[in-house]
Amino acid sequence: MLIPVLDEERHLLAAVERMRAQVFTGDVELLFIDGGSTDASPGMLARLAAEDPRIRVLQNPKRRTPSALNIGLAAARGEYVARMDAHSHYPPTYLAEGVERLRRGGAVSVSGPQIAVGDAPFSRRVALALQTPLGVGGAKFRSSDDAEFEVDTGFTGVWRRELLQDAGGWDEAWVIDQDCELAFRLAARDEGGHICVPAMAAEYIPRNSVKRLARQYWWYGVYKVKTINRHPQAMRPSHVLPPGLALTALAAIAPVSLLRRPARAGLALYCAVLGATAARAAREAEPADAGSLPLVFATMHLSYGFGFLDGCRRFGVPAAAVAAVVRRLAAR
Repeated sequence: MLIPVLDEERHLLAAVERMRAQVFTGDVELLFIDGGSTDASPGMLARLAAEDPRIRVLQNPKRRTPSALNIGLAAARGEYVARMDAHSHYPPTYLAEGVERLRRGGAVSVSGPQIAVGDAPFSRRVALALQTPLGVGGAKFRSSDDAEFEVDTGFTGVWRRELLQDAGGWDEAWVIDQDCELAFRLAARDEGGHICVPAMAAEYIPRNSVKRLARQYWWYGVYKVKTINRHPQAMRPSHVLPPGLALTALAAIAPVSLLRRPARAGLALYCAVLGATAARAAREAEPADAGSLPLVFATMHLSYGFGFLDGCRRFGVPAAAVAAVVRRLAAR
């Protein structure tokens, strides 16, 4: 298991408990790659390594996730490699299910659905948002099913170590979205698909503040442009909507009334959709949680949208991919 760590004291012990509880026939090693944590994480890891010989702690001086993963990949000794997050909870058969599915063939990677579960007021509200179409977008791996299904990319996952090494591991130019970039690079090898197995569903703990959520989704948007420029097939219709919303918000304050009026009408429609979604959620969720959904959605959508626009500035506009998506939407 490869587990990047950076200031994870709040979630680390609970996550490690689930990782150590994996039911797997064979040897397991847990490689924690610390990016210079300044909280209590290093001390926690040292104590865990002292009591469990399966745990090794490695250092990541670059402090970036793909660097951590490549450091772990170089140190790994098993036939299979699983990437895990230090703020997620994995079922006890996660490794066993993933390895068994890889052994059956037809897959270059195996992962489970990403199930958002909040552990504090705001993260609980983000988790609620991620249970709706407005929050999920086109990410199939954020939903579950009764049978396995193929995805473009997934949440963490299990691979053959030799395959990852042969592919060059994670591209360290992708500070964010490195799993998606890797997934499309592996797909180009035509050696199998990316399979999502319901029994491997993992609980993900969302960000617990507006600021942290906004930052997360801004960088998602920025690096999605970089991924699409390298892999145009990675673009989905849902990727067009947030930057479209961001441009609409800018047009709504433009000095030209010809732009301002339709843009404000579009924003009014967007707000109405958010309100309707919150009202539906209020039937089952706590009123305060449901009432916060418009704020959560707007933070996610606008942060991603403006991040996407910033990504176009940094990496270039993925014009061909955008045009292809727009044509598909117009043909519906």
